[in-house]
Amino acid sequence: FDSLTPGRGAAALVDGRQVALFRLADDSLYAVSNFDPFSHAYVLSRGIVGTKGDVVKVASPIFKQNFNLATGDCMDDPSVSIAPYPVRVVDGRVEIGSP
Repeated sequence: FDSLTPGRGAAALVDGRQVALFRLADDSLYAVSNFDPFSHAYVLSRGIVGTKGDVVKVASPIFKQNFNLATGDCMDDPSVSIAPYPVRVVDGRVEIGSP
């Protein structure tokens, strides 16, 4: 957990799937699929983290679509979503579950 930079994403490989992991300034943690369904590239961990209203989101670094980090829903196109992953910290280690 301490290796994660607040406000920045990191990519992780979990059971053969690429996951984008985000630690926020308040030390909350989110994990979603790293796959951007619009660009068809594994890049969401490099996206810009922020908020839209009271929703914590990541903007894709390629076409800038916004994804809700809690649900994986695309905030710009309701017909698109990405997988959210349950995540927790145990003894300083990040554990990511199945979507």
